Amino acid sequence: MSVQIPYTPHVSFHSSDERTWGAFAHASALMVLAGGIGGILSALVIWLTQKEKSAWVAFHALQSLVFQAATFILTGLVVGIVWVVGFAFSFITVGFGTLLAVPVMILVFFGGFAIMGAGMVYSLYGAWQVYQDRDFRYIWIGEWVHRRLSGW
Repeated sequence: MSVQIPYTPHVSFHSSDERTWGAFAHASALMVLAGGIGGILSALVIWLTQKEKSAWVAFHALQSLVFQAATFILTGLVVGIVWVVGFAFSFITVGFGTLLAVPVMILVFFGGFAIMGAGMVYSLYGAWQVYQDRDFRYIWIGEWVHRRLSGW
């Protein structure tokens, strides 16, 4: 015997404009391709212009802003530290360390691009979820932003 599940259309809790702004905030990660911090600035502008109009949009814009800034800073720090250590190692070993340091430096450099690309894909997934009026929170960051906005 099969059970019939009645069709219930999705009821949107947020306006079309809210869903669009929320999705734009997450999709702003694509602006990284235009100049590194373009996505961070875009998410900041969305947060600043929409925070008085919609707490939901403000939450998603701030989440996106923090995620993109954290990804950018951590990737830059890791790549930068590896490059400084690699140059120092090459200098200290009078060039012999270059054989080891340069391949590691190149690998970490391209690994940084891979991390930024993965961050963009994750942000685009968030944009899709928000546009579909589904809850989306970045791992670790979403709860942290929620607590900050809630006044905890």
